Amino acid sequence: MPELSRAQIAVYGAIAVALLLVGARAVRGEGGADASFAAGAPSGGSSSGPSSSGGSGGDFAISGEAGDVVVDVTGAVEDPGVYRLPAGSRVDDAVRRAGGATARAELEAVNLAAKLADGQQVVVPGPGGSAVGAGAGAEDGPISLGTATVEQLDTIDGIGPVTAEDIIAFRDEHGGLSSVDQLDQLSGIGPATMEALRSRLQP
Repeated sequence: MPELSRAQIAVYGAIAVALLLVGARAVRGEGGADASFAAGAPSGGSSSGPSSSGGSGGDFAISGEAGDVVVDVTGAVEDPGVYRLPAGSRVDDAVRRAGGATARAELEAVNLAAKLADGQQVVVPGPGGSAVGAGAGAEDGPISLGTATVEQLDTIDGIGPVTAEDIIAFRDEHGGLSSVDQLDQLSGIGPATMEALRSRLQP
């Protein structure tokens, strides 16, 4: 084999170095692509994760209890008690939830279409407008603002039939009242009358 000259050795050396550099770059490029792919896989997985979690959160918001109202249903109903109902429910829904009205109930004295307010007491009067359930005796207790009749309001000091009708009209116009203090907006009701209302009425 002929002996290589220094010039040929230098050329061959340069070629070898160039090949090594090209090979090293190729290896690094493949490694970077693998790393990028590997890093992208968890990212893709995590992007689907929040979507699933978000769906779960949406379900919780729909079925949660944040917008519910809790009401006390008493009087002439089959199963008096405290019940939780969806926001926007009506007095009729509360009466149905309590097993429905008894045979002695005077439903014509109740505004079944009124909206329920949280903490409200729904009283279904019995015979003579009493707020007791079947088989119980008459009680002289507070009157429910959400279901009070003209006759019941007329028994309060300072409230006559006309003012009683105004109160019921005001209550129906606002879809129910959550506080006795809201009646202060009515004309003709002064401080003394408001005190009487607070002592005899409850939301």
